[in-house]
Amino acid sequence: MAYVDRYANILASVPSLIARAKETGRMPVLGFTSNLDIVLHWDEEKYNAILKEFLKEEPSFVVGEEMRTMEDFARISADFLRKGLGGNFDITEAAVCTYLRENFSSELALGGTAAQGSAALGAFGFPVCVHITDACKEVCDLMHYEGTRAITQKGMVSLPEAASEEIPVSHFILQFPKGDVIHIGGEECTIPSSNRMILFYDKMQKEVPFNKAFFSYWESGEHHPASLLFSGFDAVIDEAIAEKKIDRMKTFFERVKEHTPDVKGYLEGAFYMNPKVKEMLFSRLGPLMSAVGMNEEELAAQLERLNKKADLDHMEGILEALDELIRVFSFRGIVLHSKDYALYYGEEMEGCDIEAGLTMGNLMASTRARVGHYGTAEEAEETLLLPLSETGLRLHEECEQIRTDKSLILVPSRYLEKPKYTIGLGDTFVAGVHTCFL
Repeated sequence: MAYVDRYANILASVPSLIARAKETGRMPVLGFTSNLDIVLHWDEEKYNAILKEFLKEEPSFVVGEEMRTMEDFARISADFLRKGLGGNFDITEAAVCTYLRENFSSELALGGTAAQGSAALGAFGFPVCVHITDACKEVCDLMHYEGTRAITQKGMVSLPEAASEEIPVSHFILQFPKGDVIHIGGEECTIPSSNRMILFYDKMQKEVPFNKAFFSYWESGEHHPASLLFSGFDAVIDEAIAEKKIDRMKTFFERVKEHTPDVKGYLEGAFYMNPKVKEMLFSRLGPLMSAVGMNEEELAAQLERLNKKADLDHMEGILEALDELIRVFSFRGIVLHSKDYALYYGEEMEGCDIEAGLTMGNLMASTRARVGHYGTAEEAEETLLLPLSETGLRLHEECEQIRTDKSLILVPSRYLEKPKYTIGLGDTFVAGVHTCFL
């Protein structure tokens, strides 16, 4: 059966979803990190000047490498830009940060999947509760919407009430556009796709400090969340620290599940600095979740870790890859998102319309890509004018030929060839998915 476009109808249902969430008090609860992003404005000429001065060898990257010098920055970033890939990296010397700030113009933005997800929901008018690690005034101001709340010793409060006087935790973001040309030695390389690199000069996210009041509030049995998002551990390198965090999150989820049996758990992946930490999360927390989320790049990287290959351009290969992850990590279901489509594959998810969640995720992410900020419902309505991805439509047709005992739902995206913004699109997508759990 051809794809039936439900975007407009699902967007029209948003006011009733918001009203129900406000009436019942059940909202998405998003964890666990927040920070202040310094978004470097892309400048093809300035970036090529950096490569000319600092690129001394063939572009390359080894998992776990740090950027100690501008030579490291040039070598590693050039490797990712020429492939059109995104990733997360540590900067360990302040001189690199200083050079980037002095040579690129920049603007301040919000960082962290939970933080960006809460802002995306807040801009739409949804009530949401967020766990924050960097509670500086700048971060809380960027997350402040009418229905957005955090937990402190005083209980559930607005973001301005949760703000501290601490110095911001800063991450540098370098986003780059498809089609620009970079010079590697004497060779011209065209960037094959728009993407971004996240550069951490930050020790806080190495440990992800938990807010005890947040856990106590939701574990008490007095409050009933609609869903719980687990994210933000991609900068944790120490496996002993990761082990402790996973133990606490498992206990947290199990305690909430005792008094709210229908709560949906959602673990979102990322580019992890220590892939072993990601696999610890996948194997220990993943099986408890209603769904585990990831993008195509993360899926390909995980397959490589497992010494497996699959054709991710066609549905049979995609499902072969997802089946392998389900087998290895005992996932109940996987949400896979890309610029062309979003899909759910796994056990039937009771009590929610996951297709509506995928649709809202696509719509909210496309709107952010189009307008350059967290979109409103009115701006999302304008996004409906964008065409559906031809690749997404083709993959939907291929789904019709698949025979599987699992639930398989694919929604083509509203396609934008050259997005105005590439930062936080996955985080915004995740926020949209959580609307179907209300």
